[in-house]
Amino acid sequence: MTATSRTGYATLDVPVHGGVLRTAIWGPADPTAPTVLAVHGVTSSHMQWAVLADALPGTRIIAPDLRGRGRSSSLPGPYGMATHAQDLAALLDAVDVRQVLVLGHSMGAFVAEVFAHLRPDRVSALVLVDGGLPLPIPPGVTIPQAIQAILGPAAARLSMTFPDHGTYLEFWRGHPAFADGWNDAVEAYARYDLLGKPPELRPSTAVEAMSEDSADLLAGEAVPRALEQLRHPAVLLWAPRGLRDESPGLYTQEIVDRHLHGRACLRAELVPDVNHYTIAMGGSGAERIAAVINGLLNRESAISR
Repeated sequence: MTATSRTGYATLDVPVHGGVLRTAIWGPADPTAPTVLAVHGVTSSHMQWAVLADALPGTRIIAPDLRGRGRSSSLPGPYGMATHAQDLAALLDAVDVRQVLVLGHSMGAFVAEVFAHLRPDRVSALVLVDGGLPLPIPPGVTIPQAIQAILGPAAARLSMTFPDHGTYLEFWRGHPAFADGWNDAVEAYARYDLLGKPPELRPSTAVEAMSEDSADLLAGEAVPRALEQLRHPAVLLWAPRGLRDESPGLYTQEIVDRHLHGRACLRAELVPDVNHYTIAMGGSGAERIAAVINGLLNRESAISR
């Protein structure tokens, strides 16, 4: 395992099946500090957590680039929620963390649930951000059609190339989700996403990883089994607007209420005036996530005393 210091955080390369998992760690080096394992979305990277890290001073945030994304993009398949859960267990072993609060955004919320199901001893609580509840597929719609309907331009971006970083930044500045939410962290996130050399820079997420993972969370058995047997304290934070700032977003109040019924360990909260991206990468969304995390960490601390 190698470590490289950077401004504000360090990076680790953790050995996993097929190669190494790039991981960022924000916060104090003290291993006894409050710790969160943060799991990003389907075409994202650890860079999506920079705003949250600023909102959680004194808390250690351990955030991998999932298999097939970011600087872990060369890690081979098979992908899927269970494979990502195995990688998370290897990561916690590498940083000597026995049990941790797990935060997941979008697909990362599904990964977090499956990890909690497969390795309940490693998870103290879950924070699920605009993900984790099954996404309904209308009758007659195929899995590829459902992926296209949900991800749309996000999936199309993976097959595009860009001549330079400036062009890619302009692409993101024109994204409806960031019309009123552009910040330095979003710019750094976009810059980090590119691999290769000009004039053929490309987004780092492997198309195969996105497709296989999306199919697994939409139609696989791991997610419904994990949700059905959910026992950890869990909070769902959901956005009223979607990936392109459209209304409604991935979830409606009806969908949320349906899945909360009979699940005493899971509570939900609508975060106002955010979309699927800005709930994690905007100031107000990150502040709300931080407040929920602090509440859960304080509860754990009180119980342990």
